[in-house]
Amino acid sequence: MMPLLILKTFFAVCAKNALKSEPLPSEHVVYSASLEVRSSVVYASFIVALVFTPLLTLSGVAGRLFAPLGYSYILAILISLLTALSLTPALAKALLAQCKAVNEPPLTQWLLPIYSRFLVTTNRYFVWLISACVMASALALIKLSELPSQFLPELREGHYIVHTTSAPGTSLTESIRIGQQLTQHFLAIPGVESVSQWAGRAGRGADTYGSHYSEFEVRLKQLTGHEQHAVLEQIRALLNDFPGISSEANTFLTERIDETISGYTAPVAINIFGNDLAQLDQQAESVANIVRSIKGSSNVQVRSTPTAPLLAVNLKSDAMNFWQVSSTEVFSVLQAAFEARNIGLIQTGTESYGVSVTLAPEFSQEPTFLKKLPIRSEPNKLIELAQIADIQNTNTRYAILHEGGQRRQTVTSHVLNRDLDDFMQELRQRILTEIAPAQNTVIKFTGAAIEQAEARQQLIIQALLAGAGVLMLSYLAMQSLRHVMITLANLPFALIGGILAVLLTDTALSVGAVVGFITLFGITARNSIMLIAHYRYLLIEEKRLWNLETMVLGAGQRLPSIVMTALVTALAMLPIALNSDNPGREIMGPMASIIIGGLLSSTLLNLLLLPMLLLRFGDFHKLAKRNVVL
Repeated sequence: MMPLLILKTFFAVCAKNALKSEPLPSEHVVYSASLEVRSSVVYASFIVALVFTPLLTLSGVAGRLFAPLGYSYILAILISLLTALSLTPALAKALLAQCKAVNEPPLTQWLLPIYSRFLVTTNRYFVWLISACVMASALALIKLSELPSQFLPELREGHYIVHTTSAPGTSLTESIRIGQQLTQHFLAIPGVESVSQWAGRAGRGADTYGSHYSEFEVRLKQLTGHEQHAVLEQIRALLNDFPGISSEANTFLTERIDETISGYTAPVAINIFGNDLAQLDQQAESVANIVRSIKGSSNVQVRSTPTAPLLAVNLKSDAMNFWQVSSTEVFSVLQAAFEARNIGLIQTGTESYGVSVTLAPEFSQEPTFLKKLPIRSEPNKLIELAQIADIQNTNTRYAILHEGGQRRQTVTSHVLNRDLDDFMQELRQRILTEIAPAQNTVIKFTGAAIEQAEARQQLIIQALLAGAGVLMLSYLAMQSLRHVMITLANLPFALIGGILAVLLTDTALSVGAVVGFITLFGITARNSIMLIAHYRYLLIEEKRLWNLETMVLGAGQRLPSIVMTALVTALAMLPIALNSDNPGREIMGPMASIIIGGLLSSTLLNLLLLPMLLLRFGDFHKLAKRNVVL
């Protein structure tokens, strides 16, 4: 965009030069055009680059996702600036050696008189215009504070991961039976292409899941983003109505992000640290009850269930001594019965086969048969296991969670149809007020909701620091504190279109949306600097008086450049903004929509409101007397 601005200025200077009795050589025209906008272009470029530096400081997942965008944008701005200052003037000299007056395009010729008359007319109603803009900005900022926020928008990857958990101790056969029923229901949903299930874990797997846990991969057909979301809603509704299981469903990348942040596939995780397992269980259940009662909570789970069924075999030493049975013999029989025991090899030609002994499935699946398990005693007799052991059903823990050398109990939850920040605020308040603090226990909150809050806090702090740098650069560019303040007063008006775009597209405030507002800030500051710089050029170089006529003239001369840069940016963002809910556009789509909507209001207000503010409150007369040249 900067090279286009240089060329536009070059043609304007050519037109003035052609009217002289003795026109200057083309190299003088190129040099004069470059000097006219050089300082303003440099300052505006560095300001736009500076507003993107907060993205480079983001940590965690947000930094991984958005820092490359910041680097790319800043690099593009700086290369554009370098091209505008070096290559563009050289090409203008080489390719446009015949510096002649160039007529404005027909559209510009038609638009300029209308724009000039409109400025004069609206100047008479300045009070009404500024009042309407202030009211619109106030309403927009109020709506902005009410918008829901989320760390990342829902991703459209074309498949979903569904997790189901039954009661601990559920057999693998039962988990597969439940999975077959769920698979049939999933396949009946329009748009689902295939479903696959795995249950339990591999013998040497790294996961600690038991046979009560299942995971389904639901692959979809080619669907739009809206259609994919409709399928997800049907899957969640089906899981909520299915008895006897707890479940959650997400896209693969969303789960990996949540797991990276908290270790769980849920955006909200509450960790309770302590030493007493019973106390941890009690507090975890209290926390889970509070989470379930909060509006928006879904799929609330206590991750380490307190009890799991266990068949305990307690050997009786007196009976074992009487029958002269060793514990090694008992363990060997139990291993052979339920895990199989290798006893030899069978050689057949060049191939060998291992031979193992174990119980038949109909006996190993029947716990009561354990009492009749034969044990060989020293007198070479067979006795039943019940004669030397007490066998009873009891409960035990399926798993004990640890972190940092401490025992931990975790409660997780998903949040549906509610702002994450609002949900976490209510959750924190209720847990702190309704759960009595226990000795040697600590409650910590984690998950995407906390990551979002931390990313926003980092972004605000870094944005304030970048804003201080922008103010300093703006002052150096404008040489007037009053003009800097007028530019800042114009920023809320420029955000109206971006906020309206968020409302129209019904999107939440994700990190990508915040990036869109940051971009608007830079574009608005750049256009303001370009307009103010041109006014100062008219006053100082062309010795004009600062009045309504000069205001209209300067705004009209900058009209093509401001409209052109806005159109270039909007057209570049349009393919991303259209159908932003479709796969591949979920993160950048909201940002593009905000930029396009904000460009509309920003361009209109830079062309209408800013000139009028400068006419009434600018201090160009003082700067002209000081003979300060931008």
